[in-house]
Amino acid sequence: MKELIARAALFSAIEGGHTFWSREIYSNSANYVFEKLLNNGYDSIKYEKLIAELKLHSGEQVLERIAQHHVRLITPFDDDWPIQVNDLVAPPIALIAKGHIEALHISSLAIVGTRNPTSYGARIAGDFAAGFVDREWGIISGGAYGIDSYAHKGALIAEGITVAVIASGIDVNYPAGNARLFSEICESGAIVTEFMPGNKALPSRFLTRNRLIAALSKATLVVEAAFRSGSLRTARDAAELFRPVMAIPGPINSPTSEGCHRLIGERAAEIVTSVADAVEFVGVNQ
Repeated sequence: MKELIARAALFSAIEGGHTFWSREIYSNSANYVFEKLLNNGYDSIKYEKLIAELKLHSGEQVLERIAQHHVRLITPFDDDWPIQVNDLVAPPIALIAKGHIEALHISSLAIVGTRNPTSYGARIAGDFAAGFVDREWGIISGGAYGIDSYAHKGALIAEGITVAVIASGIDVNYPAGNARLFSEICESGAIVTEFMPGNKALPSRFLTRNRLIAALSKATLVVEAAFRSGSLRTARDAAELFRPVMAIPGPINSPTSEGCHRLIGERAAEIVTSVADAVEFVGVNQ
């Protein structure tokens, strides 16, 4: 119980994806790090703000605050912890999940891409999501407008399971226009976050959550992405975890396909043009 309370306190006070604190906690224990912080075992000047935050809110208060939203805080000590995230350089201290947590344990494909897709990209995202659902895979994406939404919807239309990994608190519907989609996702799948309730979706948090999308999935598919796109970060995160990365080609003059062509040109992603192609590539590289 002390470990859970310490982990809850640290989860609340430390921004997700912090490499140093993540490694400290995984190498020792949350309770060890918590006690060491409060007893000035770390640089009390450098970490003054963090120490003050830990003294302000107890782990019990954090757990109560999370419970008020009828969601779960899951940690590496829970049976339903998705162990695949432990492969990350900075594994999450904990995760907050809403819906069916078992959705995190099925073989899943991450589908990512631009928030401003063409009709071609929107159709492809939905088709590939449905194709993998037909093969009893889940679909993981980021819950944003664009390719993310079409991937989630494609999975739901095919009566499959999909998981949204969001960059805000579990109680923050971001984007607001996807509130209904989030509700539908939770009917059979789940919404997951590394951030406390009330936390807003800041730009840096999207990059942080991208590594979770890559880690939770067995493979990643980039459908449409600009030359400089957060989706390319997800693809690179997946490659660092030695997970298969695929990209859909588009018209050579389409700005929304420049990122995919970049990945293919750099041999950072396998070119796929059909669901069958993708299934075969993932199967060979498992």
